[in-house]
Amino acid sequence: MDETHKKILQRNRVNLVTDLDPSKLYDGLLEKGVFTQDMIDEIQRAGTRRDQARQLVRDLETRGSRAFPLFLECLQETGQESLAELLQNGAPAVTLQPATPTKIVRPIIQPLPFIDGDNPSKDVVKPSISPIPTPGGGQLRPGPGRIRRDSLQSYKMDASPCGHCLIINNMEFEPHSMLKNRKGSNIDCEKLERRFKTLNFVVEVKTNLRQKQIKHELLTLSKKDHSQYDCCVVIMLSHGTEVNHNRFPGAVYGVDGQYVPVQIITNYLNGQHCPSLQGKPKLFFIQACGGDERDMGFEVSPDEVEPSSGGMDDQTDAIPMSSSSDSLSMSDEPDARPSLPTPSDILVSYSTFPGYVSWRETQAGSWYVQTLDYILEENAATDDLVTMLMMVNNEVSQNSAKGLYKQMPGSFNFLRKLLYFQTQT
Repeated sequence: MDETHKKILQRNRVNLVTDLDPSKLYDGLLEKGVFTQDMIDEIQRAGTRRDQARQLVRDLETRGSRAFPLFLECLQETGQESLAELLQNGAPAVTLQPATPTKIVRPIIQPLPFIDGDNPSKDVVKPSISPIPTPGGGQLRPGPGRIRRDSLQSYKMDASPCGHCLIINNMEFEPHSMLKNRKGSNIDCEKLERRFKTLNFVVEVKTNLRQKQIKHELLTLSKKDHSQYDCCVVIMLSHGTEVNHNRFPGAVYGVDGQYVPVQIITNYLNGQHCPSLQGKPKLFFIQACGGDERDMGFEVSPDEVEPSSGGMDDQTDAIPMSSSSDSLSMSDEPDARPSLPTPSDILVSYSTFPGYVSWRETQAGSWYVQTLDYILEENAATDDLVTMLMMVNNEVSQNSAKGLYKQMPGSFNFLRKLLYFQTQT
């Protein structure tokens, strides 16, 4: 497209997004050869009318010299003359050269088979979904076989293995750190290792790491070639604290008493530092306190209260807030992929609200991990990750420590699509 026409579209982008009705244009743009059917399908999947309009204008700029005047014709033909006039102001006159007619191949629509009451016709054939072989010889059902929400796309999650999962489990802290050992964390670790292996991840567990060792393991993970995988998971089990931040709150302690901010942890796998994970989901699960405040909850009516767990052996992973954040040579640089912002495709799930303690039972593990493991087991075959994390939030919020203290997990979600894990059949 001519640079002058591009600038006109960019200058009037707000008006186009606000007033344009893309649905009226699709047939005309297809017949005139401006867009292919695949491009129109992609625009329609963008979401709301405004989202579709925004995507349409963005894609229009990538088409040839005939795209702009043909777009004006479509606007006039569909009763959107005011927008056409707006775009024509300042636009150089364009003489359209006759184009080679594009044969539009439209699908032949077959009549649906007759269905009598509850007895479906034998002619109905349901699409088959090929199972995915796993390293252990089991069978996995790929994510795309499930019913999806029409307005949202889903991440590709059918690679086998699906991706790497790094678990860092800090249980025994050095005496000079002044941090207590985390009894019960081994139970959390075993549950999550087993769960993510079931979800077809290659799981690696590292135990009792100092701050520099945590950074080394994250750097090693970022240097791996993830091109054959669809996802990457990092799980941190440790003491935590609240630190200054501008994106992801909280920090996780090494066994030496030195911490790594969650923001730095996520930076290792962003588009700048791990190119082979660009556009792929990066999931971080943080079982650590976000601070030292204890939530005593608020009173609710009796019918809103469910049975809660928690006993006298409940412990927290809290360390008082630090006055300054950790520094690392890896600054928060722009993402190497210009079409996506740096934190895109990242989800950080916290065991507790920033600033508050996270409870752990010494004999059964943490509330958060117990619930996360259970929800994944029961619902991964049917629900997307964000929906399941909402279930985790609800379940954990019902618990009480020592009959008094509460806990509220939460997440910072920068995923762009729905994420469905692979599940065994």
